[in-house]
Amino acid sequence: MKKWLSTSFWILISRFLLRNRLLVIVMIAAFTVFMGMQWKYIRFTQTEANLLPDDHKDNIAYTNFLKKFGEEANLIVFAVKSDEVFKPENFKAWSEMMQNIQQNKKEVDFVISFKELKQLVKNDSTQAFELKPFIDENKLTEVNYLQDKRKELIHNLPFYESLLFNKKSGVVRSVIYLNKNIVNTKIRKDFVLEKLIPEINKFKEKTKVDIRVSGMPYIRTLNATAIISEIGLFIGATLLVTSLIFYFFFRSFRTTLMAIFVVIIGVMWSFGLLGLLRYEITVLTALVPSLIVIIGIPNCIFLTNKYHQEARAHGNRAKALQRVLTKVGTATFITNVTTAVGFATFIITNNQLLSEFGVVTSLNIMALFVLSLFVIPIFFSFLPIPKDKHLEHLERSYLVGFRDWIINQVKYHNVRVYAVALTLLIAGIIGVYKMKISGSVLEDMPKNQPFFEDIRFFEKEFKGVLPVEIMIDTKRKKGVMKMSTLKKIDELQREIEEIPQLSKPVSIVNLVKYAKQAYYNGNPEYYDLPNSQEQAFILPYLKNSAKDGKENPLKSYVDKTGQYARISTFMKEVGTDEMEEVEKKLNEKIKELFPEDRYTVAITGKALLFQKGTSYLLDNLIESLIFAVALTAGLIFFLFRSVKMIFVALIPNLLPLLCTAGLMGYLEIPIKPSTILVFGIAFGLSVDDTIRFLAQYRQELKINNWKIKKSIFKTLEEEGPSMFYTSIVLLCGFFVFTLSDFGGTVALGGLVSITLLFGMLTNLILLPSLVLSLNRTLANQQEMKEPTLDIVVSDDEIEEEIEQKNKQD
Repeated sequence: MKKWLSTSFWILISRFLLRNRLLVIVMIAAFTVFMGMQWKYIRFTQTEANLLPDDHKDNIAYTNFLKKFGEEANLIVFAVKSDEVFKPENFKAWSEMMQNIQQNKKEVDFVISFKELKQLVKNDSTQAFELKPFIDENKLTEVNYLQDKRKELIHNLPFYESLLFNKKSGVVRSVIYLNKNIVNTKIRKDFVLEKLIPEINKFKEKTKVDIRVSGMPYIRTLNATAIISEIGLFIGATLLVTSLIFYFFFRSFRTTLMAIFVVIIGVMWSFGLLGLLRYEITVLTALVPSLIVIIGIPNCIFLTNKYHQEARAHGNRAKALQRVLTKVGTATFITNVTTAVGFATFIITNNQLLSEFGVVTSLNIMALFVLSLFVIPIFFSFLPIPKDKHLEHLERSYLVGFRDWIINQVKYHNVRVYAVALTLLIAGIIGVYKMKISGSVLEDMPKNQPFFEDIRFFEKEFKGVLPVEIMIDTKRKKGVMKMSTLKKIDELQREIEEIPQLSKPVSIVNLVKYAKQAYYNGNPEYYDLPNSQEQAFILPYLKNSAKDGKENPLKSYVDKTGQYARISTFMKEVGTDEMEEVEKKLNEKIKELFPEDRYTVAITGKALLFQKGTSYLLDNLIESLIFAVALTAGLIFFLFRSVKMIFVALIPNLLPLLCTAGLMGYLEIPIKPSTILVFGIAFGLSVDDTIRFLAQYRQELKINNWKIKKSIFKTLEEEGPSMFYTSIVLLCGFFVFTLSDFGGTVALGGLVSITLLFGMLTNLILLPSLVLSLNRTLANQQEMKEPTLDIVVSDDEIEEEIEQKNKQD
């Protein structure tokens, strides 16, 4: 590695670039065209994020459930609270809307609505139950007919309670059962956006009746649409903000356009890589193009700043360009590697969503490094040497003032620096103990969108839209229909009804109760399980009844063999602690009712799976962060061959992470998938400044005859501006994500920005203070071992190497 990143290597690279400028430009253009051709393979994900690995026990339980009963989140629900919908003209419009929706046979299995409602009645001649229309269409024009039937539904048909109406508030709703095979496909998205929503809008315009719509297929579609719409917003906003900052620093349109060109090409490559790897765009990979802009601009700043410093030193353009690559090529490579490592650690989380994000981001960062290294020197080679006005940024009053303040803190106020650091450490530790974990599917959805308001409506009226499933294996065929099993299921359902976070459950028990009511001519007082005498003549009616799935949606609550039963309920948006308490109550009741030797019972569903995934992800991301810290420590030791330097490098970068974690605790920002990412990303970016500072510091020691103080302050003068510029760009770039409608993206952007601000200050103040304190015993060169790599190279070393190269040539 030393050979490939040696001074002579960078001299060869610089010569190749400057002598073959047109060839390099053609190569970049050709590669960009190739990556552009991969865009046709880009697809947006149609499935929800599964945070658990395939072999996790909860994932296996959910997979088994899907094999028996299919996709559980296939309901779209409409609801109205107004009596206006039961006026004949409005009811006609409602019925037409539901009829038009039901005509989409490819996407819709069946619809349960007020007009299409079926009532279970017995037929003594066939000794079976039949489904008869609840509404007599010939009476629709009669005065108060619809209102009377609405009252009859609410008071006489308890089977439909919670499914079609709220008995307390009188809210009535319709349920659309989508084809389970299209729920996780593009067909679902097209149906919702192109067929369902136009019908809803048509109804609203015709009747002026407020209609609420929800259900996981509907929520997922609109949520995904919002994510896609933000991709362009973030790319544009990050490009605008970082470009304006770049121009503010350098005051040069041409240089700013060069930086914009570099990051736009990088963005094109990032989309191309997604297509090339056949990765779908998810809530995380959607952020990659914007991250490329944010990370790419600091590369441009660092290289441009070094070029201007060299140009000011001797005024020779060719010499300045060559020295930029030769002096800081290795440092730039190492800092990009550490940034890429920060993202690459997500690959080891054993989670597809994060692994793909880690792969794409880390590869793009290294590709962007190569692009910056090639384009920036070639760009400046076509321009004249920078004029004095272009170099004024090196000595601007605000920059000089900030630099002097930093030097003053390091030089005269070490005790104050350590006291503040210790205070932040203690405050951060206290804050960490206040942190909470959130595992809600709805946590990060855009709360200002109309569809999220509808979610809250259904939470209030029907206790949520997040499906929770309980699958019961009786371990024998037709075991579900045994009265002993039905009574156990009924008792478990009564327990569920007592849990305030869960809605009224539905299972085969509801159908059996309804059958008894129908047997007694629809008397609601008989809505209950049949006793031992009644079951002898009621159950045969059920067995003889029609089994047409289009007529009987509850057929899906018992599998074909009769061995497996399903209890379905819905849950409000709750935190992880509440969810665990709900699961605990259910498991206690299940253990009491269903002996393990006779039954196997599993609690599953998307809501529970996401909560479990969050806890699993937290453990894995902590491991990946530890892995990133360990890798960085190993890299520091490899570069500087000093254990002391490991502690010096890590402390200023771990303290900001602890401060941010503490801040999350104080502000009650929960740990969730989006906020967990903050720490790995921020660490990978922040440690760049540490490596640049230490590399320059070591070089200054050699130049200044191992005088520690002089070397530290010279390093701050040399590297301080670049560290300040790049940190400002990074934190402002990430702050753009707070424009998002998604809580997770807002939290990610805001927290990374705060962490990078802490990181900039600790690297500019705490880091040199630590170096100064820990190296007071350094008396001679022998105590500072020769580094594995010459990260920063002096002018004398470059001249010596060039002279040797010229002799060889």
